Amino acid sequence: MSLTLAQPVHSELVIRKSRFIGCVQAVPDRAAAQAVVAQLRAEHPGAAHVCWAFMAGGQSAANDDGEPGGTAGRPMLEVLRRQDLEGVLATVVRYFGGVKLGAGGLVRAYTDAVAQALLSAQKIPLQKMLVLRCAVPYAMEGMVRREIQHAGAELGEVTHGDAVEVAFSVGQDDAPALAARLNEAGQGALRWLE
Repeated sequence: MSLTLAQPVHSELVIRKSRFIGCVQAVPDRAAAQAVVAQLRAEHPGAAHVCWAFMAGGQSAANDDGEPGGTAGRPMLEVLRRQDLEGVLATVVRYFGGVKLGAGGLVRAYTDAVAQALLSAQKIPLQKMLVLRCAVPYAMEGMVRREIQHAGAELGEVTHGDAVEVAFSVGQDDAPALAARLNEAGQGALRWLE
């Protein structure tokens, strides 16, 4: 089962006068990951490199940001893969200290910065979400909203027409129980939509 992170976690290493600031955090997609990297570049204008690795939605990417090829992004990506993480961005901001570390030293430094952050990160199971839609009479809208909230599902679009159509996201494992409760509470008046 894939895991993701509950909240961002930071680490900091100083190796031969170079400062490595690592961060691991959950991101939904590549666009969000690139926005975080752009923000880091803006926050650290004096940094020599902002290297990153990302895995989400079956996509992965790694960027060495000027470090010798394969010494930063790819090793960081391997750390994420070994931890079976999904929907996660790892970044390391490097302030150059004037001493070259060599390829092996760079690989160790970037790997260690990410691994150290992951040591204190809270990993949570990544659950596949289902989007369900139902239609109910106006009198039952409040009941449906309460059941959705009680189940920890996320309310989506609600449209009011001849009936109230409610869309919501729920974890795949929780969907059958929620659907059964809604069917029972709806007493035959609830209709499931495609």
